[in-house]
Amino acid sequence: MPDNRIRRIRPDDVEAAVGLVYALAEFERAPDECHLTADQLHTALFGEAPKLFGHVAEVDGKIAGFAVWFLNFSTWRGVHGIYLEDLFVLPEHRGSGLGKALLAALAAECVANGYARLEWSVLDWNPATEFYKALGAVPMDEWTVNRLTDEPLRALAAQA
Repeated sequence: MPDNRIRRIRPDDVEAAVGLVYALAEFERAPDECHLTADQLHTALFGEAPKLFGHVAEVDGKIAGFAVWFLNFSTWRGVHGIYLEDLFVLPEHRGSGLGKALLAALAAECVANGYARLEWSVLDWNPATEFYKALGAVPMDEWTVNRLTDEPLRALAAQA
């Protein structure tokens, strides 16, 4: 039975979601790296051809958590999957099942749409890693995330 605290994000949730993104940046010890605006998030979620999707957790009419995600593709499986970009629940609501309910909603999206997997990255020090393992998530320890941003990204692009 679906958890009635979880629903798809709506345009009027964007401001609250941006606030949660900034709270997540604080939690991840990188507040200076977060530059998201409400306009950017609104366009990404609700623009002409959205590539970003989201769910929110609502408690007593207020947004208490969120998950934003996009589709990836497995060439080995031949089908899409969901990549969970961010999952965050306000500290005062942790332990209430909201995080699990958000993940369950994304798992349901995968099953309903024939997607092969639900993936996400977790900082090594995040205590939620044990929670994820308890759900059956398998850490991909042999894989290393690589990222190009800013000047290295521009320098490589200039070689195209």
